[in-house]
Amino acid sequence: MPGEDVRAVVFDLDGVLVDSTDVMRRAFRTAYAEVVGEGEAPFAEYNKHLGRYFPDIMRIMGLPLEMEEPFVRESYRLAGQVPMFDGVPELLAELRDRGVVMAVATGKSGPRARSLLELLGVLPLFDYVIGSDEVAHPKPAPDIVELALQKLGVRAEDAIMVGDAVTDLESARGAGVRAVAALWGESDAAALRAAGPDLALTDPSELLRLCPPVAARA
Repeated sequence: MPGEDVRAVVFDLDGVLVDSTDVMRRAFRTAYAEVVGEGEAPFAEYNKHLGRYFPDIMRIMGLPLEMEEPFVRESYRLAGQVPMFDGVPELLAELRDRGVVMAVATGKSGPRARSLLELLGVLPLFDYVIGSDEVAHPKPAPDIVELALQKLGVRAEDAIMVGDAVTDLESARGAGVRAVAALWGESDAAALRAAGPDLALTDPSELLRLCPPVAARA
């Protein structure tokens, strides 16, 4: 894969650009307590389904869809405590300088994703930010990656998708895009490698070797 032209990068958000696990855990526990009641919130199980749209995860887990409202409310309230991973702001700025177009394709809703990226000061670096509520079929379906490619105006073979969940890799593959596993967060590295990504990276800066300056290409 190194040496092949990459003109566009589609990023997942949670676990790739931002380290949101702690905030998600707290929001999930609050939502569970408010809607379900007593008992330990099954966050470990929830965590296995990250990358999917929240209502889809609730259906898979057999939990009430009513948990979405307090989960989203708490996620907004705690958004200021979500950091970016080390090296990600520099990576995004460098990719922008190199003429690489970028989109976010996330399991979050579009408004919530754009709000978080704006709060972090990096929203202008992306050409598009697409949420799971803005496509007919969220991940692992290819719709969200296909929409990103359409909006960016690039062919699938000129793009990569960077994700930290098997659902991200499946979505990328379905869209004909090369799938890159991000291993720098709290992802299940063994499961990601077993899913057969085109490439697995342990640091955000490693993406730069895949993306030479667009203007310098023949």
